[in-house]
Amino acid sequence: MAEHETLSRTTGATVLTLVVVACAAGLADALRRRVRLCRRARHHAGAEPVPAPVHTHHGSPTIPRQRATGPSAETVRLTEAERDAFAVLVRRLSEGD
Repeated sequence: MAEHETLSRTTGATVLTLVVVACAAGLADALRRRVRLCRRARHHAGAEPVPAPVHTHHGSPTIPRQRATGPSAETVRLTEAERDAFAVLVRRLSEGD
């Protein structure tokens, strides 16, 4: 029984350590990208190169910005026969056939 408990604890500790290391690596990468983006923006703005602050109020550079509007609406022109066939299909589906 002691071997099973020791194996479980070791496995649990190993998995937890790997998760913490992966999270720390992801956070370090995100912060490194943010600093690089801030420095690049300052360089293009003509400002003197200074160390970029780590804490900014901008969105995360790893998540793309949301579009302000949705995709354009699509329309399909149907012939009279297609409209009739669609109406029949809708009627059948609403009746449960």
